[in-house]
Amino acid sequence: MVRAAAPVAPASLDAVFAPVRSQTAFEETVERLGSAIRIGLLPPGARLPAERELCTQLGIARSTLRHALTALGQSGHLRAVRGRGGGTFVADPLPPPAAPTAAALATMREACDVRLATELGVVVLACERATPGQLAALDALVTAMASTLERFPAHRLLDVRFHVGLAEAAGSARLVTATTEAQAAMSDLIVLIPHPPEVLGWANAQHARIVAAIRGRDAAEAVRVTTQHLVGTQHVLAGLLA
Repeated sequence: MVRAAAPVAPASLDAVFAPVRSQTAFEETVERLGSAIRIGLLPPGARLPAERELCTQLGIARSTLRHALTALGQSGHLRAVRGRGGGTFVADPLPPPAAPTAAALATMREACDVRLATELGVVVLACERATPGQLAALDALVTAMASTLERFPAHRLLDVRFHVGLAEAAGSARLVTATTEAQAAMSDLIVLIPHPPEVLGWANAQHARIVAAIRGRDAAEAVRVTTQHLVGTQHVLAGLLA
């Protein structure tokens, strides 16, 4: 049953509905709303503003907002109600939170930083060194991931293989090792959150853009999209990690 939202001081939601950066608008919207739900700024049963109002406040396109709302619906944090009095409501009850270890929380920022530093170097080198065969293998992984959006364990295995494949395309055994270690550290965090197909599909679209930039030998574009991809993962973790 949807119940009336508890009173919330308007100022307390200013940061939630402030404009987001366009480069990571989807992920930041998931983070903003997920965090607000998790800490109670948007309590169970609360009704979100209308889509047009949210788009204006957040400074994003309606398609981006709908992607984020769908992702949060798939993770069990939001529910849509049709008909008179309908809208998008915070789920009541909310899904049970994950139980991250203190060690995982303490190392989250460091793990994300190491991954960012490693993989940005990887894609720059891959733009110079990737072979047609390596690019074809990356294309195949992107295609395979698109068919596993509803099966996270299978998707995650392919995702790890994709990022290690980028390091292989960079032609550095040490970077392959570093990427593998970074992926292992991230997996310890990623398994603690829900995995809505909408989020996985969005990330895989970025995978395809990274491969396209490498194929075009466009290092600047590869770095730009990879940065969005990895920082986006940080936002999703921050929004959905209990």
